[in-house]
Amino acid sequence: MRFLATIGALAIVFGIGCAVFFFGGYYSVAGTAEDPAAVTWALTKVRTASVNRHATDSPPASFGDNTLVQAGARAYASNGCANCHGAPGVMWLKFSEGLHPDPPDLKKVVGDLSPAEVFWIIKNGINMTGMPSFELAGVKDDEIWSIAAFVKKLPTVSEADYKSWTAGAEPKQ
Repeated sequence: MRFLATIGALAIVFGIGCAVFFFGGYYSVAGTAEDPAAVTWALTKVRTASVNRHATDSPPASFGDNTLVQAGARAYASNGCANCHGAPGVMWLKFSEGLHPDPPDLKKVVGDLSPAEVFWIIKNGINMTGMPSFELAGVKDDEIWSIAAFVKKLPTVSEADYKSWTAGAEPKQ
């Protein structure tokens, strides 16, 4: 019984310590401050679990078609995705270097994600990362699916293909 009381007392002291650390302003929310490893680990685990749980939509039958991928490249360009994530032959804009965490290089992370997960992330965004909800920005599901199709194909898209697919794509206002 004494052992359980000791564990309970330690849990209370730990909880009070955490509250003082976070609510007392000791934790820096500055974009230039590195997160403690425990915070990075926890946020990554929570993000991954949330996307896995909520990404339940099925891709359209035309998901891998070149027409959809090319439409997705135009939508990717016109919705400003390249500003933060870059594109074949297109560097991300300088302001994206100030985001914390850094926007991922999609060519490196897309292989780990299913089409449904890519769609869900684009549609809903991710809190505390700078990734906006494209649904709230007025982008319809069919266009989001085209962007997801392009993103899944991104590692194999050449600079020449991207430029030809996005020629004349106007940024949305």
